[in-house]
Amino acid sequence: EVARDQAYLNRLNNVLDNFRAYLQSGHTLFKDRHPAFAQKVIAYFSAEFGVHESLPNYAGGLGILAGDHSKSASDLGLPLVSVGLFYKYAYFTQEIDINGNQVEKYEALNPERLLLRLVRQEDGQPVLIKVFLKDHDVFVKIWQANVGRNRMLFLDSNVEQNSEQDREITSTLYGGSRETRIQQEIILGIGGVRALKALNLEPAVCHINEGHSAFSGLERLRQLIEKGLSFEEALEFVRNTSLFTTHTPIPAGNEAFEFDLMRAYFHNYWPQLGLNEEQFLNLGRNVNEYQHENFSLTVLALNLASMANGVSKIHGQVSRAMWKHVFPGIPEPEVPIGHITNGIHTETWLHPLMIEFLEKYFGKEWRQHIQDENFWERINDIPDAEFWQILQELRKNMSTFLREEYRKRLQRYGNETHGLPAAEEILNPDILTIGFARRFAPYKRATLIFRDPERLKRILNNPERPVQILFSGKAHPHNDAGKELIRTINHFAKQDGFKGKIVFIEGYSMNISRALVAGCDVWLNNPRRPLEASGTSGQKVPINGGINLSVLDGWWPEAYNGKNGWAIGRKEESSDYEQQDHYDSESLYHLLENEVVPAFYERDAQGIPRKWVAMAKESLRTIIHQFSTHRMVWEYTQKYYIPGLKQNENLSAGNFEALKERVNWLQKLRVAWPSVSLRLLHNGDDDHILSAGEKREIQVVAHLADLTPDDVQVEIVLERQDALQRFKNMHVQQMKLEKQLSEGEYQFALTVKAREDGAYRFHCRIIPHSKDLLHKHDTRLIKWLE
Repeated sequence: EVARDQAYLNRLNNVLDNFRAYLQSGHTLFKDRHPAFAQKVIAYFSAEFGVHESLPNYAGGLGILAGDHSKSASDLGLPLVSVGLFYKYAYFTQEIDINGNQVEKYEALNPERLLLRLVRQEDGQPVLIKVFLKDHDVFVKIWQANVGRNRMLFLDSNVEQNSEQDREITSTLYGGSRETRIQQEIILGIGGVRALKALNLEPAVCHINEGHSAFSGLERLRQLIEKGLSFEEALEFVRNTSLFTTHTPIPAGNEAFEFDLMRAYFHNYWPQLGLNEEQFLNLGRNVNEYQHENFSLTVLALNLASMANGVSKIHGQVSRAMWKHVFPGIPEPEVPIGHITNGIHTETWLHPLMIEFLEKYFGKEWRQHIQDENFWERINDIPDAEFWQILQELRKNMSTFLREEYRKRLQRYGNETHGLPAAEEILNPDILTIGFARRFAPYKRATLIFRDPERLKRILNNPERPVQILFSGKAHPHNDAGKELIRTINHFAKQDGFKGKIVFIEGYSMNISRALVAGCDVWLNNPRRPLEASGTSGQKVPINGGINLSVLDGWWPEAYNGKNGWAIGRKEESSDYEQQDHYDSESLYHLLENEVVPAFYERDAQGIPRKWVAMAKESLRTIIHQFSTHRMVWEYTQKYYIPGLKQNENLSAGNFEALKERVNWLQKLRVAWPSVSLRLLHNGDDDHILSAGEKREIQVVAHLADLTPDDVQVEIVLERQDALQRFKNMHVQQMKLEKQLSEGEYQFALTVKAREDGAYRFHCRIIPHSKDLLHKHDTRLIKWLE
């Protein structure tokens, strides 16, 4: 039937023609700006990838981000190869039973019916790699998906040569025991690097997206040592060509294994690195929040990657505080964990109606201007009436689609008494619609809005200004607290005053998400600050004309300008959760009653809510360019990928001659460092405090042992006197070499002036210095004036 539908065939051919033109385009931003690196390989490792719901290899935000990252890399022309695992049962399909409980359904995927192909040798046999697990080899095959211009590889242990138990290792995402988890992550990391080698892909830079794939760095070490490098040389090379992105602001959320489990799986691996057991375990040794020592994959990744980042400005600060113990002596603001704020792949999350709307006003070339802030000023030229009309169409489209999804749920209940409204009684397409859809973890506070049920009922049921709230999302199968949140919301959905106004949409997926982010007027986000690393669902709403109502956490503080949405509560954090919940819920109710609802329903003579439309336009204008993965991936390119590619090129030249020189210099530093010291020669006063605006000459003597002044940098750190903000308000200046005093002793001096905003304490320090280091604390060596 479809084959005879000429309109469908015409549309299909048009899509294919556009896609072929996309693939054949000779010009991309990366090729034009960095042609020397166009043929290199950047390997991007992640435990999950959410490219499309037809390839359900994702659980939530991490996977969606990885999929969006890969798509933007293709659009920009980066030579990125993504590496993950193929999960036979994916995550799970969610159903809500008649009592409001989440039920997990697992259905086996057939990879041959997905957009995947098995990677084969020339003789037609599958390419297989081997990974040693505990006491035997496990075989792994490779599936490949093409994501635009780039490849995405999925490793699969479901191979006939394996035992039944081993065939199930990669069956479920985030499922199974701790033993299953370490097996999966060994296959992902170690197997992933071996898969690249089997396909003759040699990564010049490796990007470890969260700690699950940190074992990849160990295999890169092993392969370099196999080529003849020493462990120290291999480590320096791997560190300078690796990037680690952390996504987790909660210590317990960072992957870690007990030492006994590490011994069981790596007892034959550390000898291949030339290490003993203690040296190997030290690579990931960590003391957790319960003062328990274990092997942390985050610590391993930080030790194997000189480049590291969090995923928003706040998360960068949280990560530096959380992991500063890995960098002893380095002030928290200088801990080498930066930040690149997450974004979204714009075309993936724009509704087709919105795409048509943008093309109507801006032509098809808007796609070439996603990152162009000035281009999006043109949003204000769109007539308010037409902008309001598209918002209404999107809400109606969502209501129709989700009502059918809801109807399927009711049909599954059959004749049983469920207490829910009929499908026709929900999702009014003409009233203010608020959406809350995300992973159901307790810190996201899904039920905060129900803190005062009677007040919420009054907001929802105002006959002149009615409101409806749509909820959707999954809880991890082992997270009982998250499941309880889902049960609670479904319980409220049956109560008088909430029935028909509170709706839970089951089966959260990319498909459901696209409908919600396109059709909801307001996107509610109220996590417990500062536990939201970034969050991206709220970035998908403004590009479709929606508005954020959010706590100032994650990405939102970087976007919020007072005119493009609403901020719940204050920026302050509180250890008193009850107090914080009370304050934030009061702020939420106040905003709904006094700002959000009135702005939506106050219409002019033409029936247009001018204030609402102005805010929706401002939301789209300010967010579409700033929070795109095009911006994000290009920031990764400039900040990390290109420096890593340059390090690879430099260190590998001439049979690794520059690498060997670097390692010799580092060894010289480490031998001399215990003897390096600073003493104060003269500071014009006996104390280390400068009053506001005070000017003073500081002189120090540096004992450098066998080092020279060219090997180091002597610095003054001015720190504003504030006991609660130690090193949070600091200014660093380089001291100048004045003269050599004796063998190994040198005098440095600098005249400094304290700022006028308060008293300052000065500190002096020595750090190694080389123009070839990725950052000033790359050696992790530092000596302070005592």
